[in-house]
Amino acid sequence: MTLSLTRSSAMQARLHDLVPGGAHTFAKGSDQYPEDMAPVLTRGRGARVWDVDGNSYVEYGMGMRAVTLGHAYEPVLDAVRAALVDGLSFTRPTELELLAAEDFLTLVPGADMVKFCKNASDATSTAIRLARAATGRELVAYCHDQPYFSSQDWFVGTLPIDAGVPAAVRSLNRSFGYNDLESLRRVLQEDRGEVAAVILEPATALAEPEPGFLEGVRALCDEHGTVLVFDETITGFRWSAGGAQAVYGVTPDLSTWGKAMGNGFPIAALAGRRELMELGGLRAEGPRVFLLSSTNGAETASLAAFRAVVRAYAETDPVAVMERQGRELADGVNAAAAEAGIAAHLDVVGRPSCQVFRTRDASGAPSQPMRTLFLQEILQRGVLGQSFVISAAHTDADVEQTVEAARAAMVAYRKALETGRPEDLFAGRPVAPAHRRLAAPRALPRSTRTAGTRADG
Repeated sequence: MTLSLTRSSAMQARLHDLVPGGAHTFAKGSDQYPEDMAPVLTRGRGARVWDVDGNSYVEYGMGMRAVTLGHAYEPVLDAVRAALVDGLSFTRPTELELLAAEDFLTLVPGADMVKFCKNASDATSTAIRLARAATGRELVAYCHDQPYFSSQDWFVGTLPIDAGVPAAVRSLNRSFGYNDLESLRRVLQEDRGEVAAVILEPATALAEPEPGFLEGVRALCDEHGTVLVFDETITGFRWSAGGAQAVYGVTPDLSTWGKAMGNGFPIAALAGRRELMELGGLRAEGPRVFLLSSTNGAETASLAAFRAVVRAYAETDPVAVMERQGRELADGVNAAAAEAGIAAHLDVVGRPSCQVFRTRDASGAPSQPMRTLFLQEILQRGVLGQSFVISAAHTDADVEQTVEAARAAMVAYRKALETGRPEDLFAGRPVAPAHRRLAAPRALPRSTRTAGTRADG
């Protein structure tokens, strides 16, 4: 069986002609998929998506973790339709801005004020600027075990792809390790009185805080007069409606939000303590801080979507559904890997609502070629995803299809482990890290097989 992606491949080539990188997000790039196997999508509903070639897939990743309730979730669409008929953007605040702020601050009791925007990169960058203004300091301590905080210079300067960021900006960053309190203590001691902010995700798919870690970070920030920022872009509405801070019971000074807030609609937020947030307000004493300000920061469609998401979380329990379905998926795939004798080389790990699959070669080292092969094989069987990040819309049938797709993919996977040549089972280059320094990933020798041919015949 061969997956036909003729129209998708043609459209992807045209996208590269018109859009740098062929996509508007690094992680959506065609280099993240096997060569000539990057579907161009037309629509989605629930946990399924369709491409321009008419293929249907169970989707994971769910809009880069932005969709928890499922694509085209009707209560959200109804709320957006109702808002649209009354207009989208105005020259004064709307009632929706007040109601949405009240909703948000009910969910996040550790915050006193909130300001909405369109993406979490702006929210995190504003948090850094606000911390610098409040403390009069310039250095930022960020968690180097977490891959991404912002598309703005203060963070891009820490990435391999840092061209265009001034050296002076790069020099203002310090890094520490997750669950490594001593590494943060060293940073704050060595640059005593100079660190404006400590920023980290309170948890990730692969790493939960060890007992006392977040509490220790909070105490160190208090000791050194440093602003603590939690990036809740992913954890918000996946760990709980109130984010990871509600799960672990540690309150930051500022927190940043995005992704699942609008179930795919573009809305993000900066929230925090009043004495910090008011520095960007009209009641501040002394110099005023430039906080978030944008034409579309509070357009009504996304605010209505956010309020509908809040209602869905109040009336149902999407997190519980994601946790249950995620556990079923992980248990099924991991059991199949054990049966195939490859559990040491392929597994599903992480918090059940935010899981990833890990691919390793015969030596046990992480392997992009093995990842490429696995992606190819599950794509052939109607599963699309660079991860197994799930939604509350994934049904038992969706999970079962995914487990069976993974089980079938393990035939090729095991063969590649035995030969040590996964490149013989796919064509072209392997998938590549999104934030690499060079544009072109290294090509492998052309295989005698064609991409997308099922290894089990």
